[in-house]
Amino acid sequence: MSLKEDANWPRAAAWLKPADGATADIAVFGVPANSTSISVTGADKTPGAIRGALQRYSLQSSAGDLGVLIARDFGDIEDPDRNEAATSALAERLTNEARLSVALGGDNSITFAVARHLQGGLITFDAHHDIREGVSNGSPVRRLIDEGGFDPKRIVQIGINDFSNSPEYSRRAKALGITVITREELASRSAEDVVAQALEIAGPNTHVDFDVDVCDRAFVPACPASAPGGISAFELRNFANLVARSENVRSIDITEIDAAMDSPDQRTIRLGALLILEAAKGLLSR
Repeated sequence: MSLKEDANWPRAAAWLKPADGATADIAVFGVPANSTSISVTGADKTPGAIRGALQRYSLQSSAGDLGVLIARDFGDIEDPDRNEAATSALAERLTNEARLSVALGGDNSITFAVARHLQGGLITFDAHHDIREGVSNGSPVRRLIDEGGFDPKRIVQIGINDFSNSPEYSRRAKALGITVITREELASRSAEDVVAQALEIAGPNTHVDFDVDVCDRAFVPACPASAPGGISAFELRNFANLVARSENVRSIDITEIDAAMDSPDQRTIRLGALLILEAAKGLLSR
């Protein structure tokens, strides 16, 4: 990518510097998992693509200059599909060291390894419940519950969409006590109200999973399971900003983008990059 440089217009890509031992406000790392995905995906290419897309954005926001925050990049986990322990170890370390850690997927299977150490609350922005049997991008929420560290009554799933889940898994989510805020319900509520409810239920030590297929397919063509009628790109950006304002939110992940499937304008990858910046904007507002 060749873009004209301007000393008065620093790029977000330059702000996200390689880890250098400095204490970070935001710690970013890649988890390029893809081999257990239900749909064939090139999501392993996505962490690098999102980092590249930061080149297109600045650090100016309505909350102020993100440049006052220290952002560090801790690289990618090697072979994360067969090395969940390494992902969990780095996630735990960065959650303890930084004010907010950000994991770049990879498919949604990473949520299990990234969040498991918190043993707290979980908020998902997702069209799907992710409580399937087995190990896949459709099972991380069930795995977190089964391991015992996550009480399903402290799990909130936002954006669950009609025709994207089976009746059986919907029944199981209800029986477990998971709070479900459907895509239909989102149409009649403010984002602030939804986030306030979710944060109250999830409580301290919360992880937030941004499965980008919660968005309308027009905005996210690189998400294999996205459907027409999901939320807008702006809505997801706003949710990232709002949740990151809370001290209870310790970490987030950005998942289910297949960089190899994106449109020529890279709209999905660019949204992934903007979610990092929106979360940083929320952190700046704490």
